[in-house]
Amino acid sequence: MIPRTVVAVGDAPHYDVIIIGTGAGGGTLAHRLAPSGKRVLLVERGGYLPRERDNWDSTAVFVKGKYRAPEFWLDKHGTEFPPEVNYYVGGNTKFYGAALFRLRPEDFGELRHHGGLSPAWPIRYEDLEPYYTQAEHLYLVHGRHGEDPGEGPVSAQYAHPPVEHEPRIQRLSDDLEKRGLHPFHLPIGVNLSQEDGGRPTHSSVCIRCNRVDGFPCLVRGKSDAQVICVEPALEHPGVEMVTHTRVVRLETDDGGRRVSAVVGRLPDGSEVRFTADVVVVSCGAVNSAALLLASANDRHPRGLANSSDVVGRFYMRHNNLALMAVSKEPNDTQFQKTLALHDWYLGADDWDFPLGGIQMLGKSDAEQIHGEAPRWAGAVAPDMPFEVLAHHAVDFWLCGEDLPLAENRVTLDGDARIRLALDEKNNVEGLKRLRHKLQGMLGHLGMHEHHLLSHSIYLHKGMPIGATAHQAGTVRFGTDPADSALDVNCKAHDLDNLYVVDTSFFPSIGAVNPSLTAIANALRVGDHLLARLG
Repeated sequence: MIPRTVVAVGDAPHYDVIIIGTGAGGGTLAHRLAPSGKRVLLVERGGYLPRERDNWDSTAVFVKGKYRAPEFWLDKHGTEFPPEVNYYVGGNTKFYGAALFRLRPEDFGELRHHGGLSPAWPIRYEDLEPYYTQAEHLYLVHGRHGEDPGEGPVSAQYAHPPVEHEPRIQRLSDDLEKRGLHPFHLPIGVNLSQEDGGRPTHSSVCIRCNRVDGFPCLVRGKSDAQVICVEPALEHPGVEMVTHTRVVRLETDDGGRRVSAVVGRLPDGSEVRFTADVVVVSCGAVNSAALLLASANDRHPRGLANSSDVVGRFYMRHNNLALMAVSKEPNDTQFQKTLALHDWYLGADDWDFPLGGIQMLGKSDAEQIHGEAPRWAGAVAPDMPFEVLAHHAVDFWLCGEDLPLAENRVTLDGDARIRLALDEKNNVEGLKRLRHKLQGMLGHLGMHEHHLLSHSIYLHKGMPIGATAHQAGTVRFGTDPADSALDVNCKAHDLDNLYVVDTSFFPSIGAVNPSLTAIANALRVGDHLLARLG
């Protein structure tokens, strides 16, 4: 049984490190620090996700949003919307699709897009590369380096072979290759061992089902932060965790140079205080910025780490499209998330700017199709009823880069409610062209040419601003305290013992899922903290 230590509210000890949040950043950092013997406290806003049949029920997860946080944020007009966030041990990795891509080396430099400039990072790909390898091995990533001709250099191959394509996706891969393209096996974090043909062995934890993308894993076969990092960390005697404790502010000492207390609120409304030599914020890009802003005091009137006025600004979330094509032959695939295509990641023969990447989504089922039915009315031929669509669906995810704009930002209103301002037409031309590339190939890929349907159930029903799964960029790092909040080690320029270790630190977001970069960076910062703490 995994220990879950609850600190007594009235007699909390002093820690070496407090980590606020247990997702890809915070959970991974705890795992890196745990063997050192340091006293580490994890503070989690939620509890453990209940294991129940609804974990794998499409209506419960997608249509009803059973596990989404019951809260509403405000857009720039003051209109409420439900964000796509989950507060559980493991953070949003409980629901992610476990697609664990590296950014390309070019993503770390300045890139010119049709919509503007993507800024350079203060570190290079080479600085993060060893940690990318460690992250891939830790999170059991299955893939094969060398298949994508545009990827950066690697110091080691994936520790696990790629998840093999099922027959319909193998034909899709073959058809793409016939067109001179370079499809590759999507790198995915699953605890899977395969027999010939890709079938799971009798002892495999992952059963290779159709519930990997967007669902929590009932059998613990997906590499989420709870399973991979938090639970192993808690086995070390120096690591403790409190759950159902929302951190509402950070207090500083009289000089304003150190965080002196972490103040949390319990479900009954009472407050609890914790202290540590080092405090790490890892609440997700929106909530991390909100916490720093809510911690304003006389020494830090604009919020902690915010002398540059960048905290909350430069919010990014990718330009995404979830699309469903209709195969001429049935698609019996279960585990569909095995293929990706990056031939137009940085440009195309008819376009000088980056377009982005294409990857497979989890396989649509009948419940999801019915959930989309009202939106698709009239978009499908009469001889293709919705029941048939589910059997012929082939699902794609298109991802383009969202550029960091200062006016895309997180602020707090007078009641400390989160307000998120977003320009939804930021650098979208590349994504439009990427969709056109896919649309133009459908006939050559065994698909009906005129059916490429927007699959909003994978993004967010209603307001697109609610699709916050890839949030990043609100507490950016850099070398100049005038235009960044954090230094290259993700320590706040303004405070001696405050770090931010989630996707907040990104100066740009590239066009791939951000999780692996957050994980790799947490390992990098972990090594820095171990050296600092001695």
